[in-house]
Amino acid sequence: MAVPLTLCDLTQSYAATGGGIRTYVHAKRAWLDANTDVGHVLIVPGPEDAVEHEGRHVTHFVQSPPVPGSSAYRLLLRNGRVRELLGAERPDAVECLCAYNLPWAALRHQREVDPSCAVVGGYRTDFPSAYVEPLVGGVLGEWAGRHAAALGYRYVARLYARFDAVYTLSPTPREKLAELGVDSELLPLGVDLERFHPRWRDPQLRAALGVGAGSPLLVYAGRLDAEKRPLEVLDAFRQLPPALGAHLALAGDGPQRAEIEAATARDPRVHVLGFVADRDRYARILASADVYVSAMPHETFGISVVEAQASGLPVVGVRSGAMPDRVPPGLGHLSPAGDPAALAAGVEAVLADGSGIRRRARAYVAARFSWDETFQRLLALYDRVLTDRRVGAPADAPQASR
Repeated sequence: MAVPLTLCDLTQSYAATGGGIRTYVHAKRAWLDANTDVGHVLIVPGPEDAVEHEGRHVTHFVQSPPVPGSSAYRLLLRNGRVRELLGAERPDAVECLCAYNLPWAALRHQREVDPSCAVVGGYRTDFPSAYVEPLVGGVLGEWAGRHAAALGYRYVARLYARFDAVYTLSPTPREKLAELGVDSELLPLGVDLERFHPRWRDPQLRAALGVGAGSPLLVYAGRLDAEKRPLEVLDAFRQLPPALGAHLALAGDGPQRAEIEAATARDPRVHVLGFVADRDRYARILASADVYVSAMPHETFGISVVEAQASGLPVVGVRSGAMPDRVPPGLGHLSPAGDPAALAAGVEAVLADGSGIRRRARAYVAARFSWDETFQRLLALYDRVLTDRRVGAPADAPQASR
């Protein structure tokens, strides 16, 4: 199969302290190194303009201010600088991993500089529901929030119709785009099945957290912010019967960390671990837990959920977004979004279930989610759209120097 010579990922949503986009990009680079001679360019916000080279891969950081209220993410508004970098790197394909201003820079590069360059859109965040509706609704009321979300979806339809190809991560967002008139391909993400494995369960790690024999350890992994709703996870944990002796570990960082730490300062059962940069240690934390808990209602895939399942954990989550796609019956418990009491009941239910959820969760992921499958399908998509663009490019159009 013919493959592009250079791929480019372009996104606002890249942070040094984790996140699904970061996991995806690093897995992609590792797979490209192991299986192809393809080069990779990454353009992301940073504290200053800088460039890093790693083998045949290059990362461009574009100086950007912090997102208000976030210690991890920055707001890249310099589309002109992005177009300069695209013009200098001349990638064969640009993959847009967010839906805001940056895709327009890629589309303009394609239109004005390199018509043979393919521009692919990944629908990674259902932002009208995850961000627009709660933000506007919280200030102006429920009706205004719904109206703003509808306008957001009109924007989604306008933007994603312009890409050469679009992919979604789960059936639920794919159906949403179809309702908007946008065709998309399904591209499930993968998981490192060697790193995330029940064999890494560590009794010493549990002991270090003060988790006694027979006491369950719950784990949450992700940003500590309003979108991910870790405060609802904490609320659900507090509604568990004290006799259960449960502990809760939260692996992640974000604007709500200080609030969580202040609220749990005198509770030895709650462990705020911060961002765990060591992926092997993070895998041991998952494997050493007993239940993975999430209250996030707008997941478009849920990579931390799949990592937890690969580690042998049942998942307690909410019946919303991509969670029903990730957690079929028999692998955990889903409750209505925004209901910590129901979330707590789900935790009790899976802890009382002795039917072998841990074994089934591992087998379910191992049979369905691999990075090899993800990136083979992605390169096949690139190959198709590049062929279409190169066949259709005007003879007098400016061509990239490759």
